[in-house]
Amino acid sequence: MEKSISARAMTRDGSAMIIAADTTKIVQRAREIHGLSKTMTAALGRALTAASLMGALLKSENNTLTLQFRGDGPAGTVCCVSDCFGNVRGYADNPAAELAPNNSGKLDVGGAIGRGTMYVIKDLGMEEPYVGLSDIVSGEIAEDVTHYYAKSEQVPTVCALGVRVNRDYSCKAAGGFLVQLLPFSDDATTDRLEKNISEIQSVSGLLADGMTPEQVIGKVFDGIEFDMFDSREIGYRCTCDREKYYRALLSLGKDELTRLLQEGKPVETVCSFCAAKYVFEQDEIKRMITEAKK
Repeated sequence: MEKSISARAMTRDGSAMIIAADTTKIVQRAREIHGLSKTMTAALGRALTAASLMGALLKSENNTLTLQFRGDGPAGTVCCVSDCFGNVRGYADNPAAELAPNNSGKLDVGGAIGRGTMYVIKDLGMEEPYVGLSDIVSGEIAEDVTHYYAKSEQVPTVCALGVRVNRDYSCKAAGGFLVQLLPFSDDATTDRLEKNISEIQSVSGLLADGMTPEQVIGKVFDGIEFDMFDSREIGYRCTCDREKYYRALLSLGKDELTRLLQEGKPVETVCSFCAAKYVFEQDEIKRMITEAKK
């Protein structure tokens, strides 16, 4: 697939909704930006996909969702941010972390993440953001997201994620789906959903075989009448710019800016999400000091 695509649908009886996405291009872009190891391509790739799916549940164009895994594994903190369309960006503290395959012979994402706390931070345009958290139950990302919704938001949810990595560390296929039961769901529909989902061995395998997100939805909702809402292109998109970093430096205050000026060299800042560099010359630091005094 040349583009990353997200699609949404709902069962006709109003029992469940689903968001499915092919995030192959997004994960490949993240691998290129951060120089990810094979294990970290899978780990950050799953987290980016999860954030994209969760972000698509937001109601307003101005809303954002931040998904953080603060585990004790070698990956360190993994942080991803999504808008309401599913466009996403992310980073890991240690993008080069590499582990031996797990006991199943698969990339050890759970070992890379470790145990700790998963945070979901929603900026809904209010005075304070909504912050939800839950324990990291496996570090495999999908199980942790499923656990979060059950514990923190009391919404029955199934999350499935997958990333396949080629021998050259490029992303062969990545994506996932998020299914949520709605209030007063029909038992027959729920039973059929459980059966269908249990028969899906690998969502990344479906995408690697050429399935589209719409076709994945059709497989999850097989035998259930449903309506497709929309399908949209999504991407790895960073919102950084020079002005944001200027303001960030300005917020350091007069004393810290004066210390930077005394070092006698330009100040270089680097975006954690996209690796863009913004260099501020001495005269700009002087201007910040003047502004900070006001």
